[in-house]
Amino acid sequence: MARRTKIVATLGPATDDKESIGALVKAGVDVVRLNLSHGVHDDHRRRATLVRECAKESGRHVAVLVDLQGPKIRVDRFENGKVFLTEGAPFILDAACDPDKGTVERVGLAYKQLPNDVDSGDVLLLDDGRVVLEVEKVVGTEIHCSVVVGGDLSNSKGINRQGGGLTAEAITEKDRFDITLAAEIEADYLAVSFPRSAADVLRARGLLHAAGNKGAGIVAKIERSEAMENLEEIIVASDVVMIARGDLGVEIGDAELPAAQKHIIKMARSLKRVVITATQMMESMIENPIPTRAEVFDVANAVLDGTDAVMLSAETAAGKYPSKAVSAMGRICIEAEKQLLLLADSHSHDHSHNLGNLAGDQFGRIDEAIAMATMYTANHMGVRAIIALTESGSTPLWMSRISSGIPIYAMTPHLSTCRKVVLYRGVSPVQFGADTTDHALLNKLAIEELQQRTGLEDGDLVIITKGDLVGAHGGTNAMKIVRIGDMVEPDA
Repeated sequence: MARRTKIVATLGPATDDKESIGALVKAGVDVVRLNLSHGVHDDHRRRATLVRECAKESGRHVAVLVDLQGPKIRVDRFENGKVFLTEGAPFILDAACDPDKGTVERVGLAYKQLPNDVDSGDVLLLDDGRVVLEVEKVVGTEIHCSVVVGGDLSNSKGINRQGGGLTAEAITEKDRFDITLAAEIEADYLAVSFPRSAADVLRARGLLHAAGNKGAGIVAKIERSEAMENLEEIIVASDVVMIARGDLGVEIGDAELPAAQKHIIKMARSLKRVVITATQMMESMIENPIPTRAEVFDVANAVLDGTDAVMLSAETAAGKYPSKAVSAMGRICIEAEKQLLLLADSHSHDHSHNLGNLAGDQFGRIDEAIAMATMYTANHMGVRAIIALTESGSTPLWMSRISSGIPIYAMTPHLSTCRKVVLYRGVSPVQFGADTTDHALLNKLAIEELQQRTGLEDGDLVIITKGDLVGAHGGTNAMKIVRIGDMVEPDA
């Protein structure tokens, strides 16, 4: 059984050469993430080149996702690297403090506007909530706090305000510079950190277009409480949303996170957008060759919720077992998907299953209507595979929003489209170009291409979608049901 849920893996020191990146590709990674919070442009430029070399050599398509750092809402550095804060002790966050002179009494701030964003009674969570401070008063550049939950605090740890409300702009000057790199390396996706509204997403898209990359998808990372308040508009403005569970959990509270994850996935799919579930999915594999049982359940539950992709961060960027983490995640995804198929089979008598809210949908485009009609037909006719002859990838995206175990093959002449659709759940890219306008011949060539790649046999039903005008974006207007082995007649 082919895996339908996609895997995103972050590159870093542990995956910095062709051998280790090649091992990730061989293990089944679909998208690599370049985290621009670390490293320099030359590092990321070289890694992107290696990814594409390894993908080409393996005969696979692997997308490159550039993840912007966003605002640095962090403490500065300590004289000795870290301090231990005792519960009940006073501690000062000081925007005017020397950035390298932090002590057990005070530390500087990378985000100089923090004193303007907080007030007495606010709760600040540092290092993903491992250290908790309560604001007692703000005096000029100093935020006087009391330690509520103590512990070690080391250099450059993040700061969140419980409940959100920090005014830091989502796109910094560094991000603007980094967007030029995303354009230069022809990134397939650009992730925006800490967006608060659709305006932040649209700003990033405009900057990327101005830099010369108009084809990349925009990923909005949902990690602020304000993003949850403006969730629908952010999803609509994006191509993909990432559930960044670390910062989001700190801002809204860990207990709220499971329900938030399910809500985001459901809304993204209903709005025909792609969703990635991220952060600490298999964190124990940074040090260990197998995941914990809790991590297995976490990945499986995300798959059952309907996520398009699951993401590895430090597990592959800095861990001891990068390729093993990808392989383990892949096995978990496949087993969870088997359960979904069993569940679908148990409800096969219900003709409304797996169709979403189609009865209430109004389709704004012909190609969207064809995609939805295809999935309805495929789910009720025993179709073995769907071939979407596509230019931009829109038709297979819409198809993938409907739950189904039927594989969707996005056949396109464009390498950029192949890389983009690798993130869509249940969609496999096939680079395919036929220099013909004869629809019967085109159908025949597409089926032959698919037969070479799969176990399809004579007698199997396949659905083909395409447009009358070959090469026209958004032109899909036809669905054809074909039985393999029969003569493929010209379209009426």
